[in-house]
Amino acid sequence: MVRVEASAVISRPVEQVFEFVTNPENDPQWQSAMLESERTSVGPFGVGTTEQGVAKLLGQRIEWSAEVTEYEPNRKVKYEVTGGPLSAEQTVTFEPVEGGTKFTLALEAETGGFFRLAEPIVIRMYQRDTETNVANLKDILEAEA
Repeated sequence: MVRVEASAVISRPVEQVFEFVTNPENDPQWQSAMLESERTSVGPFGVGTTEQGVAKLLGQRIEWSAEVTEYEPNRKVKYEVTGGPLSAEQTVTFEPVEGGTKFTLALEAETGGFFRLAEPIVIRMYQRDTETNVANLKDILEAEA
């Protein structure tokens, strides 16, 4: 089991951070491994919303799909990865704090196949990438001020 987490206070309102993060077209801008990401369901964003994309992990091109399993507007979104080589859940939380939003990204994954063999490397890579992604998000959103 892989579990990683990173947080940052972003000097932007919760609503702005939430809107940016929940738009999958923005994912490649702030998530270093993400090559493509798009919403595949119609209707308003919430429980049941589906997305798919392509990421590059340890040199491997990974196609994935995910579904929103928990949704609290401007507070929390939980995604379950339903396709791809990793069984994973990603939770993003948004907390209003003085000066902006505390954003936290947490990932829990079960590795399999190639990734199970490389699990110690995968854990370090995910932690580093998660920290980098949160810092990228902070930089992007604060630059828009």
